[in-house]
Amino acid sequence: MNITDDKRIVMTLDAGGTNFVFSAMQGVEEIIDPINKPAEATNLVEVLNRIIEGFEDVKKKLEVEPVAISFAFPGPAEYSLGIIGDLANLPFFRGGVALGPMLEEKFGIPVFINNDGDLFAYGEAIAGLLPHVNELLEKAGSPKRFNNVLGATFGTGFGGGIVSNGEIFSGDNSAQGEINRMRNKVHPFYSAEESVSIRGVQKSYARDARIAEIMCPTPQSIFEIGMGKVEGNKDAARKSFDKFAIAAGDALANAITLVDGLIVLGGGLSGAWPLFLQNLVKEMNKKFEVPSGDHLDRLEIQVFNLEHDRSLQRFLKGNTREIQVPFSNTKITYDPQKRIGVGISKLGTSKATAIGAYAFAVNELDKALK
Repeated sequence: MNITDDKRIVMTLDAGGTNFVFSAMQGVEEIIDPINKPAEATNLVEVLNRIIEGFEDVKKKLEVEPVAISFAFPGPAEYSLGIIGDLANLPFFRGGVALGPMLEEKFGIPVFINNDGDLFAYGEAIAGLLPHVNELLEKAGSPKRFNNVLGATFGTGFGGGIVSNGEIFSGDNSAQGEINRMRNKVHPFYSAEESVSIRGVQKSYARDARIAEIMCPTPQSIFEIGMGKVEGNKDAARKSFDKFAIAAGDALANAITLVDGLIVLGGGLSGAWPLFLQNLVKEMNKKFEVPSGDHLDRLEIQVFNLEHDRSLQRFLKGNTREIQVPFSNTKITYDPQKRIGVGISKLGTSKATAIGAYAFAVNELDKALK
């Protein structure tokens, strides 16, 4: 799907628990300066009016009429209907709020709402890691190409999204890609998110450094301590990201077993990849034991670290060979090595999500015309 030269304009919203950031996209570019409005309010009517005002302010800045509104909003939700459920960070959304239909009536254009993990994965599939990797494979002379992406975001929480053959995979309950509910290998009675999150890294550091959680530095500082750039308990810092890598790697291994595609990582904690990514990949490539005492590969596919140069080169090289078609002079080139790669967002999480929102809207509009 090539949206680079698409001239249609889509209004967007980045909805967080603290701020609402409104903007507009044309192709893969943001065409106005973002408009910030506080998310904090005293009641639901105030929140809804603020969302309407934000889009009205965006529309006033546009020289051409927008064709749609498309944005990410926290769940639980029934995204296909535009209905938002009981939110933790925006407590006035309770009992089902028809946000999408409200905006459609107000602005007279289609409104598309999705989960941020889904739109992040979609943006990376459209204009980020997926086309980047396929371009590298083509330049390397490999016949291998990828069509599927599992996106994972590491930040306040542990989010996920799945894109298959140019389409977001949508579940029957708008609950697809909820990787945060995987079991936590480090703490088996917890969800994976308790380790794969900002709070998980901080709690682990505080425990190993023997300090009160309230005194714990930020994840960025913990990363810098672990890298030896600033003073602090380096051993505790590295251990906190080791545990993060084990929990994340185990959850991603479980998820990718069903997806079989590239994995792209985003979110604020993804910037700490030099401390955790190799261990994450190592966890995914571990083996199971079998009753005979032998070992079984955890996955049918081998996982490569795309941010490590030698690993990337081995991934690109694969095991390309030529085989003869039986009873024929024809030869076919193929690569039998089953493999995937794990890489960091090529766009940045916010831009990938915005591109995903734009691409989803124009794709849905095009479908409606067929």
